[in-house]
Amino acid sequence: MTSRLSKITMCLCLAAFAFLVAFGNITDYGSNFAFVQHVLSMDTTFPGNALMYRSITNPALWTAGYWLIIFGEALTCLLFLIAAWNLWSARKGSGQAFNSAKKFAIIATTMGFLVWYFGFMVIGGEWFAMWQSQTWNGQEAAFKFYMTMLVVLIFIMQPDGDLQQ
Repeated sequence: MTSRLSKITMCLCLAAFAFLVAFGNITDYGSNFAFVQHVLSMDTTFPGNALMYRSITNPALWTAGYWLIIFGEALTCLLFLIAAWNLWSARKGSGQAFNSAKKFAIIATTMGFLVWYFGFMVIGGEWFAMWQSQTWNGQEAAFKFYMTMLVVLIFIMQPDGDLQQ
């Protein structure tokens, strides 16, 4: 039971994390919007770099991109909550039932991976050359986020046997 409760707790912690990130992006909209604006504008990348044709300077597209990020973060939260609920509901069941309840942990981690790896590393980091910016570079933080989710998922996916009576 200790392992099962730990897996449930870890899902809840990841849900709390995704909630706080989305909540922070909404309640501190301006400073976090500035991050998206600078990354998409590529205005702090190396001067004269040949990738500037990729820059987006349309405020409507900055807003759409920012809300897409917030939506992904909020969806990650919701999916981890569903994962925790499903695991909680199966916690006293057979090993097979508990293992079957892990589906939403996979889905939630995939969503988080899409936000923080695909969104921040692939799109932001490489397409918009965020790695070139000394000021507006979120790659290190994003790495910590998606790696934590992946490590938790590896632990959650360890097979659970039947509980000892």
